[in-house]
Amino acid sequence: MSEAAYQRLWDSSHLILEELLDQEPLLGEAVSERERQSFQYRLSSLYLYYLGLLRRFDTLYDQMVQPQKRRLLRRLLDSVACRVLELKDDLVRADLCETHCLDQVLQDLKLTPADLEVPIPKYFELERSSILKEREHVLTELLSRLKPEISEGSFPILSRTEAIMLLQKAERARQGRLRATFMREIRKEEERDRKIWEEGRFKFSQDEAAITIQKVWKGYLQRKRTQQDRRTEMEFIGMLPSASPAEPRGTWSQASLGADVRRLRQAEKEEEFQLAVVKARDHLREVEGPDMKEKMKEQIRQWFIECHALTGRFPDYPDESLGGSSLIFADKTPEQVRMELEVQVQENKKKEQEKSKEKEKEEKEKKKKGEKTKKGEADMMLRALPSKSIPAINAGHKEYMNLWKNRFDSLFPSQSFDSETLKMEERKEVEQEIRIQVDDLMRQELKNLRLAVDREETRPVKLPKKKAGKKPGKKKKEKDLTPDRPMDSLFEELVVLGLLKKSETVPLKDYIGDCLYLGSALNLANKLPMPSLADIRQNMALYGILRLGSPDIHAMAPLIRSILLVGPSGMGKKMLVKAVCTETGANFFDLSPENLQGKYPGKTGGQMLVHVVFKVARYLQPSVIWIGNAEKTFYKRVPKEEEEMDPKRIKKDLTKALRLLSPGDRVMLIGTTDRPQVAEMKGLCRTYERILLLPRPDYASRYVLWRHMIEAQGVQGTQHLDISALAKVSDGYTAGCILQAIQAVLTERRLLQLSKRPLLTSEFLGPLAKLDPVYREEEESLKDWYFKTPLGKKRMKLLKDQDAAEEAKLAKEKKKK
Repeated sequence: MSEAAYQRLWDSSHLILEELLDQEPLLGEAVSERERQSFQYRLSSLYLYYLGLLRRFDTLYDQMVQPQKRRLLRRLLDSVACRVLELKDDLVRADLCETHCLDQVLQDLKLTPADLEVPIPKYFELERSSILKEREHVLTELLSRLKPEISEGSFPILSRTEAIMLLQKAERARQGRLRATFMREIRKEEERDRKIWEEGRFKFSQDEAAITIQKVWKGYLQRKRTQQDRRTEMEFIGMLPSASPAEPRGTWSQASLGADVRRLRQAEKEEEFQLAVVKARDHLREVEGPDMKEKMKEQIRQWFIECHALTGRFPDYPDESLGGSSLIFADKTPEQVRMELEVQVQENKKKEQEKSKEKEKEEKEKKKKGEKTKKGEADMMLRALPSKSIPAINAGHKEYMNLWKNRFDSLFPSQSFDSETLKMEERKEVEQEIRIQVDDLMRQELKNLRLAVDREETRPVKLPKKKAGKKPGKKKKEKDLTPDRPMDSLFEELVVLGLLKKSETVPLKDYIGDCLYLGSALNLANKLPMPSLADIRQNMALYGILRLGSPDIHAMAPLIRSILLVGPSGMGKKMLVKAVCTETGANFFDLSPENLQGKYPGKTGGQMLVHVVFKVARYLQPSVIWIGNAEKTFYKRVPKEEEEMDPKRIKKDLTKALRLLSPGDRVMLIGTTDRPQVAEMKGLCRTYERILLLPRPDYASRYVLWRHMIEAQGVQGTQHLDISALAKVSDGYTAGCILQAIQAVLTERRLLQLSKRPLLTSEFLGPLAKLDPVYREEEESLKDWYFKTPLGKKRMKLLKDQDAAEEAKLAKEKKKK
């Protein structure tokens, strides 16, 4: 795509954004419980539109070359990502569920299931590539020191003669096996020739033999043509994979090469822009700086004179924390100053009157009998929470409309920067620098004027008083238990102890699974739809990757400190944790109870362990702290065989450390468990803010898993391999079981035989039958546990209320009839 095409994409994106901003005020209006479905529908449609915008802005920021446009696009990209997270939070509160059935909304908006995928901004990986390489180099160096050298006694020592004799034996055995195979084939061929001779080889005449050969050959050709036509038809309707995927791959590689070239141009233009910024700032300081300074001084002196003439005394100079002289740079007349002072006095009086009236109203309302019912009705009202990202989106949209909407590519033929816009931006910064210098000079001048004219000393500036009311809870500062130790030594200590590990590279797209296509239909039938693997993948992208990937997104988005993944073994819980680390470049800390055994012993060892891990995690953010078998940390009763391990020793310190995490601390705790029933419900739900249930895969996900995993081994689908039958037969098996069955069948030897012996469906049944599926009792126990969590209880209560309302409606209709 050319720069003009990206500009058109940007223009169309802002048209959509303008429509969405017009719809935003409607979400702030309170909605009754009866309109819950329409409220959910509005939230869902906005959520999908913002996901599309996030995808567009990610493409634009990744491929646009002009540096000033890219700065605006970055702000818009982060703001839209934050808005997506806010809408997701509103959807959870409205739906009382972590996953949502958006198939009906997709159909109404004429979108595809691919539009549900959460795009991960490419700059998460590209902008941190150098830092990740350095960290990987340091980790490999530390781990190489720790690797024990291979002991000489681990392998038997052979002399040269013994080694040669061993190789000779192996080679002779190999040659013997080959000779035996060759002789077997010769004997079979001789036996075949003998049988043909005995049955009568020459019983056909020459013409009859030619006709027979023609029949066989024509039949063979026709069958081959029919098979080819059928395969072409099946490929056309999408029932079989394409036999020649070489052309799309070549096109794709060419497109990716073009994208890489544009990224190189981005780096060149960014260097030019940085040099131009330095030059422009120096030029403004030298040329316009003195005039700015004198103009500011004159304006402030004029303000002194006008205020003295109006009030009879010189004013207090604004404090630097309040903005300094920027408050008086609006060219106000003395009458405007006086009016502002009077308005402020009137506003203060009004506020006091309103407070007294509110107190009287509250006292009257408390005396009324229907206070409880009114509170209950107010609680049942639905509305979206105030957004932190909408002001930033509005500001970015206005900047686009003012600066870039009517600009054409002819103004920037080489995609360089706009010098006039650059001067405007740098002029503001230079003015700010000069203003601070002028403030220091004018404060001293005001002091001298007071001594000379009014003969009074400088009065202290009164800062505005804080509003009376409830004092916000002060954030407790964590005591630093290691103040004397440098961060490098703590980092090395965690690596040596195995608490900070090198995470495997697992992209999130490798977590294969399809979405739920009949969620809305199940809801209408009063059946509770379970989340699909695609829902889990999207939730991990929203809760983990988008928040940890950018400090700006993390600071604005609703704060989530911890996630718990609950599901049977083999569902890919640890794979999701590794995917979060891979996509965000996060450090991987392992606080599993098995990994903590024997580390930091003693009474205060647990406290020191948690403190050091969280201290290093904050310093090296983004960071992921993983706890495998998370139920062991919150055991109801510790088993005897695990008492020595003491799995509960970090329980209290872990919850305290999590509370100290604030917006901007890109540290996330992710726990995984397959037996949450043995843990204390309160402690587990207090520690983990989001609980995601991973049920066994449905038919659509199993079909995608079988097809993708078989193709990953280099095997193309054929008519002999029925993927649909495999997906049906493997009901109840997890993705891990399916992978084990495929690996057991598709060995190196079997892959070499594919050209002679095609792959059959029945070959996978034996290995699959040897594995244990997820039994219905195990799945039901996990569901029952999930519906005892706070969000699960609310969901069940909502379903019961809806059923009761439907029954009441039916009863009324029967009475009318």
